[in-house]
Amino acid sequence: MKSLFLLQVPVSNPDMISAPVTEPVIEKLRIIDLVLMPGSLWIMIPLLIMFAVAIYIFVERWLTISKSAREERNFMNNIRDFIHSGKIESALALCKGNSTPLARMIEKGISRIGKPLNDISAAIENTGQLEVQRLEKRVSILATIAGGAPMIGFLGTVVGMIITFHNMAANPNNLDITVLSGGIYMALATTVAGLIVGICAFICYNILVSRISQVVYMLEAKSTEFIDLLNEPV
Repeated sequence: MKSLFLLQVPVSNPDMISAPVTEPVIEKLRIIDLVLMPGSLWIMIPLLIMFAVAIYIFVERWLTISKSAREERNFMNNIRDFIHSGKIESALALCKGNSTPLARMIEKGISRIGKPLNDISAAIENTGQLEVQRLEKRVSILATIAGGAPMIGFLGTVVGMIITFHNMAANPNNLDITVLSGGIYMALATTVAGLIVGICAFICYNILVSRISQVVYMLEAKSTEFIDLLNEPV
């Protein structure tokens, strides 16, 4: 009969068997902590201002462009009926009652009725260009923010890294990895903030440009329709 030998390991401290293993507590990094981090406020505050300006311009321009894109139902049909009936004053009153770029363009064309079509077309085109410039008001600021915010964030990173390495060079015998790592991630936080602001401004800019292009296409189509209307037999 074979005998079984059990290998027994003596335990000096029985409590070690039941003691739970404690994991290191990692403090969560919040966005507000990055924004209000000491030493980076001189970069974060301008970026926050730029972000607020970008959001304001986007909302204000979006509402303005959306309002300009609206067209009163049967507007062009009513203009056609008034012109064919010889009711020029009624057509002008209808245009003045609509505060839209289209109405102002058609109003300018109606006020030139009786002159050569080339003059009417030129007047409408000039008015359309003015209306497009009004729609594009302050949109260029978004492009500036989209290009400038990442550069400002990168500037903060470069300055932060220079300060960190300067401290390393000034105290070569007393290097603290905690201080060094804290300075580095504080410096990189400005780049993240700059990229976030730049990306948001870039997206907002392209959305507005696309929306303005749609309005311009609509204005061109309606102005052509108005010129054709003047060529229709009464």
